[in-house]
Amino acid sequence: MTRAFWEDFYGGERRWSGKPNASLVDEVAELEPGTALDLGCGEGGDAIWLAAQGWTVTATDISQTALDIAARHAAEAGVAVNWERHDLAESQPAGRFDLVTTSFLHSKVELPRAQILRAAAEAVASGGTLLIIGHAPSAEHHHADLPGLDEVVAELGLPEDRWELETSELRERGSRIDTVVRFRRR
Repeated sequence: MTRAFWEDFYGGERRWSGKPNASLVDEVAELEPGTALDLGCGEGGDAIWLAAQGWTVTATDISQTALDIAARHAAEAGVAVNWERHDLAESQPAGRFDLVTTSFLHSKVELPRAQILRAAAEAVASGGTLLIIGHAPSAEHHHADLPGLDEVVAELGLPEDRWELETSELRERGSRIDTVVRFRRR
């Protein structure tokens, strides 16, 4: 059911602008490029931008349709990205990454978000970065189940002796408000 929902979601017209998330750009621009994992990449805007900045990127989504669209956009941009289909509730790419990021990991269908985010943290290499960007409740997004900053940090449950919280901010984006949480693994 989850995969069918997302295949249908990406089966029509283009959903997003193709541009990277501004908060991702702000948080990652000063980092030294290395390996990156983009979880729930959709049409690939963030992954393509990361690859253009010199990152070696693996990007995942549950929707093969989204991945096919993303691959076309990457080819048009002249960058290489390793596209992998994963139901993040069941699996994620193997290995450790210098950057693990997810933007707007929210769903109208069942999604074990906390489980997925904890697995994402496990994929961060020593000295690496975990970046989670999401919608916060706002006039545009008035869903009661959207987590605030404290809830994002709490659902991760990362031990302070092994993780440093570098960013925990609400950022306005037009009529929307986003949560931006960035950790560095010690």
